[in-house]
Amino acid sequence: MRESSNPVFRSLPKGQQGGYAQFGNAAGGYGAQAVHADPYTAQQYPDQRQAGVSRPLTIDDVVTRTGITLAVVTVVGVLSYFMVSMNVGLMMPFTLIGGLGGFALVMIATFGRKQDNPAIVLSYAALEGLFLGAASFLFANLVSTGGPGMIAQAIFGTVGVFVGMLVVYKTGAIRVTPKLTRMLVAAMFGVLAIALLNLVLGLFGVGGGEGFGLRSGGPLAIIFSLVCIGLAAFMFLIDFDSADQLIRAGAPEKAAWGIALGLTVTLVWLYLEILRLLSYFNSD
Repeated sequence: MRESSNPVFRSLPKGQQGGYAQFGNAAGGYGAQAVHADPYTAQQYPDQRQAGVSRPLTIDDVVTRTGITLAVVTVVGVLSYFMVSMNVGLMMPFTLIGGLGGFALVMIATFGRKQDNPAIVLSYAALEGLFLGAASFLFANLVSTGGPGMIAQAIFGTVGVFVGMLVVYKTGAIRVTPKLTRMLVAAMFGVLAIALLNLVLGLFGVGGGEGFGLRSGGPLAIIFSLVCIGLAAFMFLIDFDSADQLIRAGAPEKAAWGIALGLTVTLVWLYLEILRLLSYFNSD
């Protein structure tokens, strides 16, 4: 199985060959390669169909678990936004607790191989909602003058990109190949390194505290956000392919929680980048 650029998907259980259902049609998967279970997978997830303990993963499982996860993000996000709007002093703690807590849970899920734990996934969703609500208020009302309308635009933009890339994947307009995966992984590490360097330089006062100016709202910041949005969009292709192959491989149904977590991580990143980009055009 090709590895996803999303670290959450990279350590999901692989399962055994002989799928139960498919995420898309044959064009979407482009003839998925044979999947070989590693020792961890073989021990934790024996052949579910032979053991009779669980049934194989289906697309309905993926849609349901992802829907539940995003619903938690949305509900908590809306509550967080209105709480911050009534008391701006809550913005910083909500941002720190939600952002750092969500990051910690993703690390635990990824490196502790607990992506299929619904408690961890839903806790991440709640923390991410807390963070997104506060961050949305910040970008829409303090950093810019876009207001709730700008948040709605960011949501529609995120959904539009997601649906668009799903269509691209299912029609096979762009082939998901190992070469494409390697290129995206390299690009993401490069973007991350540049963003961290920009942050460090800003903390030391370089460029008036803006570092390279990647988040200053200028032309370079706009280009950088567009690059991040493009990378997030292409991550969907690889993540769809990873989910497709898990379904084809007959992974257990609880693997749907890991897929939901991976897709939510990408959706959150995409939404934040679109919101940030819109804030540049709505600033004073």
